[in-house]
Amino acid sequence: MSKDIGCRCSPATIGLAPFVLTTAAVLVLSACGGGGDDHASGPHPITPVSCENMPGKTVAASNIGLPTKGATVTDAVKVPATGGGQLGTGEYCKVTGTIAPVDPTAPAIKFEVDMPASWNQKVVMFGGGGYDGTIPNTAGNVPAGPTDQPTPLARGYATFASDSGHQAGALGSRDGSFGTNDEALRNFAGDALKKTRDVAVALIQLHYNADGPKKSYFAGGSSGGREALAVVQRWPQDWDGAIVLYPAWNAASLDLQFGRITRALAAPGAYPNQAKRKVLYDAAIAACDSLDGVKDGLISNVGACNASFDPSTAMLNGQAVRCANGADTGDTCLSDAQISALKVYNSEIVFGYALGSGETKYPGFNVWGADLGLAGTASVQPTVIALALNTVAPASPMPTTAPYMSVFWDQWVRYFVTRDPTFNSLTLDPQNPGSWQDRISQLTGIQDVNKTDLSAFMNHGGKILMAHGMSDALVSTRATEDYFTRVQNKMGAGNVSTFMRYYEIPGYGHSVSSVFNASWDSLTALENWVEKNTVPASLTVTDTVGVPGRTRPLCEYPNWPKYNGSGDVNVAASFTCATQ
Repeated sequence: MSKDIGCRCSPATIGLAPFVLTTAAVLVLSACGGGGDDHASGPHPITPVSCENMPGKTVAASNIGLPTKGATVTDAVKVPATGGGQLGTGEYCKVTGTIAPVDPTAPAIKFEVDMPASWNQKVVMFGGGGYDGTIPNTAGNVPAGPTDQPTPLARGYATFASDSGHQAGALGSRDGSFGTNDEALRNFAGDALKKTRDVAVALIQLHYNADGPKKSYFAGGSSGGREALAVVQRWPQDWDGAIVLYPAWNAASLDLQFGRITRALAAPGAYPNQAKRKVLYDAAIAACDSLDGVKDGLISNVGACNASFDPSTAMLNGQAVRCANGADTGDTCLSDAQISALKVYNSEIVFGYALGSGETKYPGFNVWGADLGLAGTASVQPTVIALALNTVAPASPMPTTAPYMSVFWDQWVRYFVTRDPTFNSLTLDPQNPGSWQDRISQLTGIQDVNKTDLSAFMNHGGKILMAHGMSDALVSTRATEDYFTRVQNKMGAGNVSTFMRYYEIPGYGHSVSSVFNASWDSLTALENWVEKNTVPASLTVTDTVGVPGRTRPLCEYPNWPKYNGSGDVNVAASFTCATQ
């Protein structure tokens, strides 16, 4: 990555070549009047700033790549080593602070930087989730990270993240109330990523008296996956690699699909309760499980399942999934109203008007065989339920226990689109938005991260490992397939293969799953590709919840794991990546 920081102390310096650091960021801070009087300018050695002396340190606005009023360290704590052996985390300095907005009515960006006593001269930035609003666990693992390997911080990485520029209320990651402020909205859409990165790097340079990280990686899932794609699209020179999980890259287009599905689920009698979801799930497993060559509790050949399964005609244990005459006769079947809503969920939304991002549609979801929020005793199941259809139907006002996507849509309509907290989101038709069309179009231009020419990142030597669960009920796996295919079409599949991999994981839902909870060492694979030019090959993914210890090959899209005809169904070696 680049070790340069632009110094814009006066108008005369704007547009000149970046000021190249030869010692530490503090020289730039001092030169720009932002570093205080702790450090002398010139070629003399500079003492690293200890953890206890970090509070009060500032990063000038001129050293941040997008407009701010500068950053301030509010606290720094030396965290002692914890754990032991391979998975233990060494001592580190936990720095927290704020980045002041330009608009005095906008919330600040809150950030955290964790700097280990034994630094490997590399960094990992973590992405958030949903509408963000909280700082991710910078001492934790990458999404779907391995349980038997140390976290990035424990490996010696300096790690950092932010709340994306607002602080969530009671709704947590579903709280979109910040959307009434333009600066906060743009921070969430991506601007906070650059601001946080520049501040974190400056503080890392200050603490270690170093030129900056030698390698920089980004890891995120869902909104964090969108953020990972945003940084490689917008600031390719800052990054050497990205771990991209289940990315909500076309975020505003996804919101419109959320609206369409929400309105379908809100129709009279259309919302399936948990018992009915179990009927649908079991019927799909019965019909589709063996399409990959073996009945193992996982649907790996999802394409064939989508093409052949229809809840209107499906059977389960000799009984029709569809209730008699389509009426709702109880929990052992689905009514026509419920089947109709589920088919909306499974199908794409097509926009009949121009969007600022250029998107024309958002695909349906792999509903058949996905866990839509089944009752269960697994520790992760409450999260699975909350991220899927939850426990009550969408309504106005929107219940907090409605589907995650419905609350998300409701917040987007009330705070991003109409900026009217009293607006009934169920009355807005995402395909015919009327007077809100222009605003929606504008938002897609801000929120959809859909640039497909990644040449600058590729030419910089950057690498991307992207993965998505085939049974994701919150961000469509088909949307990730669409983005990857677009990148291939734009750049050529041969070029893309030199820097990007996309894998799909059977049974894995959104973020967590009690069917197949994915765990794989993506960071080591990315390090080896970036730093040693070792191309990822024969990677496997491990289930930690459904059948703990079960493995499958990580298959590059459009391949899926096909059973070889013999061997232990819980061992990856018994499967081969295939397309048919």
